[in-house]
Amino acid sequence: MKRILLTLSLIATVVSGSFSLQAQTATNAPAAAAPAAAPATPPPLPAASLDQRISTLEAYIENGDPTAPLKDTNGNIVVQAPIMSSLVNSTGSASPYPGPGHNAWLLTSTALVLFMTLPGLALFYGGLVRKKNVLSVLAQCFLITGLVTILWVFVGYGMIFGGTGAAAKEDLWAGIVGSPKICWLMNNVTSAPNPNYSYWVSENVLAMFQLMFAIITPALIVGSIAERMKFKAIFVFITLWMFVVYFTQGHMVWGINGMMNGVWNAGAKIKAMDFAGGTVVHMTSGYTGLVLCLILGKRLGFPKGNFTPHSLVMTYIGTGMLWVGWYGFNSGSAVAGDVIAANAFTTTTIATAVASFVWPMCDWLFRGKPTVLGFCSGAVAGLVAITPACGYVTPQGAIVIGIAVAVICWFMVNKVKGWLGYDDALDTFGVHAIGGTLGAIMTGMFARNAVNANLATNLKAYVTDKITQPLVWEQVKAVGVTLALVIPSTIILAYITKLFVGLRPTEEVEMAGLDVAEHGEEGYHG
Repeated sequence: MKRILLTLSLIATVVSGSFSLQAQTATNAPAAAAPAAAPATPPPLPAASLDQRISTLEAYIENGDPTAPLKDTNGNIVVQAPIMSSLVNSTGSASPYPGPGHNAWLLTSTALVLFMTLPGLALFYGGLVRKKNVLSVLAQCFLITGLVTILWVFVGYGMIFGGTGAAAKEDLWAGIVGSPKICWLMNNVTSAPNPNYSYWVSENVLAMFQLMFAIITPALIVGSIAERMKFKAIFVFITLWMFVVYFTQGHMVWGINGMMNGVWNAGAKIKAMDFAGGTVVHMTSGYTGLVLCLILGKRLGFPKGNFTPHSLVMTYIGTGMLWVGWYGFNSGSAVAGDVIAANAFTTTTIATAVASFVWPMCDWLFRGKPTVLGFCSGAVAGLVAITPACGYVTPQGAIVIGIAVAVICWFMVNKVKGWLGYDDALDTFGVHAIGGTLGAIMTGMFARNAVNANLATNLKAYVTDKITQPLVWEQVKAVGVTLALVIPSTIILAYITKLFVGLRPTEEVEMAGLDVAEHGEEGYHG
């Protein structure tokens, strides 16, 4: 019994001491830190007034900045408005909702420009070659469509249009070569508008629209080297060419900080302008085509053999498709369904129709008959020449451009080509290079302030509404820079391609035709 009582007493003593120690520890312990105060929530912005909300709607009609009525004098948004969304564009900026009308027009234009390549250009070129090579042209156009899309998604869009415009921080070469790290895999390219290029069109729609330009440009090169360049050589060359030539030229002309973007870049070194691709698309492809055809040499048997088009019906259909699609190409380049798009639509129609009339009249006058090929060639030449000018010139200017390009390109194709003896198979140089150069220079002659109010932003001293206005010299300088980029680059890339995969197929393959040898198929049977 004593042992039991002693054990219980010992247990009670230990438990009592334990509680005393815990109490003392709690008493001597430092007080727990008070929880950090939550950051103060900024007060909500006041609602936009009715006048401010109406002003944002007016900006939509005018294709202006919808956030301007919501900002203070320091450029900070100080009110809430339903037009603002939670969308963020690739520059990291919050953005208003895209405008449904402007977005719808650019979506439509994007489809129209793809229609120009597939099937428009493919049929236009396909009909002009001999039937043993028709599938090779179709395959090359499809190859370029897929290849360029992949390059565009990975780096192309960002190298031309990516970034905020802080050239020193973002470009590989300020104003000339964009960075492939920006918008890699189209990162952060969302449905939010990027105000560097449009207040109302989703950036991902703009990216797809410009992709179609990137597709058709190298596809045009096919016309100069048709029937005599290896499929894998085209694959390698176009891949290299897109990085060195197209992405560079596109950034210089259309990038927000581009050195030749005279309309929007106040710091542009050359105050030039190119509405829809006279230098970026037609000059780059046309002069590349000339250099390549000279390096490749003439087709076997040229010019003594029979190289007449195998299907002018196909070419005629392709021409019609190109003309229809070109409305997206030119009018869509306004990046809005606005008054500038309307002018581009009008001038495109006039210049094209005039050139399509004048070219076959030259055939009739000097060769005895107005040819269907002349109608087709004239239409394409008119489309090419009006491309850089359509958003800047009046209908009267479009008439002059249409007449001039038809006469000059007809002369290059029907006279100069024969005199010099180069084998520009489908006249890419004669139409696109010459037409694009002429269009770029005549843009400088006929651009008018009444057509496009944006010319007063950074070009007020250059556009004086005269044929001899200072803008002409800026356009000539832009032509010179384009040639300085394209010609040496094409020579170097052609010989790199030749070193790794060769350029021409064997004589046996070329004589038999590329369709069967390279694709195992024939366009026609029986």
